Amino acid sequence: MVDFPIDLIRSDFPILAKKSKAGRPLIYFDSASTTLKPRRVVETISNFYLYEYGTVNRAVYELAANATECYANAREKVQIFINAASEDEIIFTRGTTDSINLLAHSFAKAFIEEGDEIIISEVEHHSNIVPWQLLAEEKKIEIKIVPVNDRGEFDLNAYRNLLTDKTKLVSCAYVTNTTGIEYPVKEIISLAHHTKAKVLLDAAQAPAHVKIDVQDLDVDFLAFSSHKMYGPTGIGVLYGKKALLEAMPPRDGGGDMIERVTLEESTFQKPPLRFEAGTPLIAQVIGLGAAVDYINEIGLQKIKAHEETLMSTARKELSTIEGISFLGAPEKGGAILTFVIKGVHSLDLGTILNLKGVAMRTGQLCAEPTMDRFGISTATRISFGIYNTVEEVKHFASLLKEALLMLKPQMAY
Repeated sequence: MVDFPIDLIRSDFPILAKKSKAGRPLIYFDSASTTLKPRRVVETISNFYLYEYGTVNRAVYELAANATECYANAREKVQIFINAASEDEIIFTRGTTDSINLLAHSFAKAFIEEGDEIIISEVEHHSNIVPWQLLAEEKKIEIKIVPVNDRGEFDLNAYRNLLTDKTKLVSCAYVTNTTGIEYPVKEIISLAHHTKAKVLLDAAQAPAHVKIDVQDLDVDFLAFSSHKMYGPTGIGVLYGKKALLEAMPPRDGGGDMIERVTLEESTFQKPPLRFEAGTPLIAQVIGLGAAVDYINEIGLQKIKAHEETLMSTARKELSTIEGISFLGAPEKGGAILTFVIKGVHSLDLGTILNLKGVAMRTGQLCAEPTMDRFGISTATRISFGIYNTVEEVKHFASLLKEALLMLKPQMAY
């Protein structure tokens, strides 16, 4: 295990000192849903509102000029963080879901015609399924589904056979939100490009755990959310190759995205402003920039190594439980462990463990088709962040066993 300043990191998250109503210490195992926020991010946003607030891209007075500079700096930080070729390739959205919906609208208008095809996998988040279903209904296109095996792994051979000259877009997870598996994204992208199809990666579960390099991947589009990488809610990113963005029309109309407006017609700014109508989410963007700084200072390599230790400990501790099975068996993936226990409903587990101070996700995990694929109705998911410890994992395992004794008294440990 690498030297990881866990005590110092935990001190950055005051919420971890919170006790439950029953006086239990908080064990926060729901970072895949949303991460906790370090002081730096909260204070950056607070200081901006209290002392530095101004609009952006619209005025020359000092507050506005300073706010515009901070906003632009945050865009540059994101560009460097994912190694985009240009700041113009970074579009700020309301989150991953909004990014995918924006792309579904604008990419379709520019590049998709009736009879074309889009490919997704069978274990995507709802946000990477529903927008394409709406588009398929509107444009009369076909959605093709890549299966996964019983380990949750993307079937590359089946994928090859699905690609045709009618395939315009492949949209899949970088890291899945249920199995935690990191898909073979470089191969997925390369195979798509052989048929001239473009690729969107839903990277919601990636930036806080995996080093992203969009140029090395050669990916066409990539979407992620700030709130899953220690930043504020309500802000996300859509990365797109500049040439593709320049060929796409805007989704929304309003201020800041226009070049010239007359009562007869309007012309639009170049990307990214073309896709950012209205007064932007200034404080949230600046908060995202602070989150990027925070991750960079700790180092993704150290974060990854720490989370791998947490994952291996969790698998070891939970594998001793009678009737447990894990969704997927990732050899390479994020800090996500999803499981079911025979004869035990996830909601019952979540309810009891909440009383013991554990925050974790139960239910269908915004991935109902994934539940169908694995023949289950609900599951329990624990997911880790930089602030979690091996001791928490071991304590969780003992609390889980206590809960199971309440639900299934015949079980013994």
